[in-house]
Amino acid sequence: AGPRLRAGVYRLWNTDPGPFAAGQDPLYLTMPVLLSVADAGTHLVFHDNSWDGYVTLRDGVEGQGSGHDRPGRCEVRMSGGPLRYWVLVGAPARVLHGWTALTGAPALPPRWALGHQHARWGFGSAREVRRVADGYRKRGLPLRALHLDIDHLRGHRVFTVDRERFPDLPGLAAELRGRGVRLVSIVDPGVKAEPGFGVYDSGASADVFVRDGRGRQVRGEVWPGTSVFPDFTDPRARKWWGGLYAERLAQGFAGVWHDMNEPVSFSAFGDPTLPLSARHALEGRGGDHREAHNVYALTMAKAGYAGLTELQPERRPFLFSRSGWAGMQRYGGTWSGDVRTGWEGLRASLALVVGLGLCGVPYSGPDVGGFDGAPSPELYLRWFQLGAYLPLFRTHAAKWAGRREPWEFGAEVLEHARAALAERERLLPYLVTLAQLAHRTGAPYVRPVWWQHPLDRALRDCEDAFLLGDALLVAPVLGPAVRGRAVRLPSGRWYDTATGAAYEGPGTVRVPAPLSRIPVLARAGAAVPVAGDGGATELEVWPPAPGRTGSGLVIPDPGEGWERPEAERFTVRLSGRGADGRPGVAVEREDGRPVGYPVRVRG
Repeated sequence: AGPRLRAGVYRLWNTDPGPFAAGQDPLYLTMPVLLSVADAGTHLVFHDNSWDGYVTLRDGVEGQGSGHDRPGRCEVRMSGGPLRYWVLVGAPARVLHGWTALTGAPALPPRWALGHQHARWGFGSAREVRRVADGYRKRGLPLRALHLDIDHLRGHRVFTVDRERFPDLPGLAAELRGRGVRLVSIVDPGVKAEPGFGVYDSGASADVFVRDGRGRQVRGEVWPGTSVFPDFTDPRARKWWGGLYAERLAQGFAGVWHDMNEPVSFSAFGDPTLPLSARHALEGRGGDHREAHNVYALTMAKAGYAGLTELQPERRPFLFSRSGWAGMQRYGGTWSGDVRTGWEGLRASLALVVGLGLCGVPYSGPDVGGFDGAPSPELYLRWFQLGAYLPLFRTHAAKWAGRREPWEFGAEVLEHARAALAERERLLPYLVTLAQLAHRTGAPYVRPVWWQHPLDRALRDCEDAFLLGDALLVAPVLGPAVRGRAVRLPSGRWYDTATGAAYEGPGTVRVPAPLSRIPVLARAGAAVPVAGDGGATELEVWPPAPGRTGSGLVIPDPGEGWERPEAERFTVRLSGRGADGRPGVAVEREDGRPVGYPVRVRG
């Protein structure tokens, strides 16, 4: 619906809507979090209740002061549970910092998970996976991960492999890793209710599946057929489930994505989930699915994260989930789910990422190109260009929806996609820094343009651009046949990173947006860590305006372990004049030590 929610009614109930368009509600993931930004200040309200509910919003009016303002209204009606709220007040950055302190620090993705990833429901064999990986390599396109969907499993059974189509999955994983490409596996919660199937037998023996009021296993229909569902609100079930990821690691997978975990049970009528009367442990208190439903995916993520941490204590887990609830950032990120192919789906993709960041989930992204249809070359390219600046940069589609490799859309799209991929690789040191910053402070990678200027009403109305960290303003193209667009600037000087042209904010400027790129502007005074020609980090510096100074931050890549690297802070100022008569630029490390990186001045 957009990061600025309109007046209306919204449901708090995780569901699988199928391929969705803008404005559809509810979706896969519920965040009972209201962030209010107004002239009077910013505050966050957390409705700490996991039951089904409805939120009714009414817009307020901000006039010129007393007698001209009308307060907005937020009414929440829950079907049960506690009346319990948490309220945080302050500047947006302070509010998100407090939210992280309350609900947990975001998990740190490994560096490779900040690069481009390719997925498809329809990788039918090891041969097809190799074909796609070879296509990227032969064309010189960077690729960091390939994702295997349910078609690599034996009859869609979780924690299995179809040996006919993937006869040597560990060998395939090792081969790809040698090229710098990881494999990521889908994991669904539904376990085929089949005596003799090891996962079912061990779970039944441990009595970890959801039961009804008469003590019978609750069964539903999902991809493997008739299935049962672990009760992740039971610590015993989480411990059992976490141990099962050893099979995924043995197959060579470097990460997992949780799907179908709203949870989904196919239904010809009614709500496609477990019966509301299904019984859950709820951490020993006991209760039913009305209370457990919205936290089912959260507790599944907790089980997976704990299991992977125990199995590989030297390595941070990589996990993201389709569904979730408040605090899910502790275990990883999320993605859009099955966003519909079309320009509306592209616009919804941006809204979702911005909104999730304001709810404390900084690592997210869409299915680039949309999930269910065949995008035009222009739509695919504009989606790809947007994805290159979002935290999770992943192409993905259904098996009936056509290809998503960049070379499938013609030579022109391929070259422009190559440029977007090269820029993503160049920005990896910056993205690593933003990931570390999110982990430490709760500040999202992707921020609304009003992030540092919440009193600017015009910026609060801007939903078609975003800040990537503090340094870059990204203005994606969200409609067809657009070759230039208006950009609303926060205060200060901004440089077009492609042309070097300088613009002064606050105000609206018109910038070129050729098919080859989307507008990206750099804040004057920014020192941005980027990868140089040899791959080593260097500082890309944009001169401050006269009389102003700037700053930069570098948090080095800690590898895949748990090391906490030192934050390196820099100041940027004008200093004298060079031989060409232009002002010189001085970059200094705040602790007085040598800068330690090559410096390249732009603009």
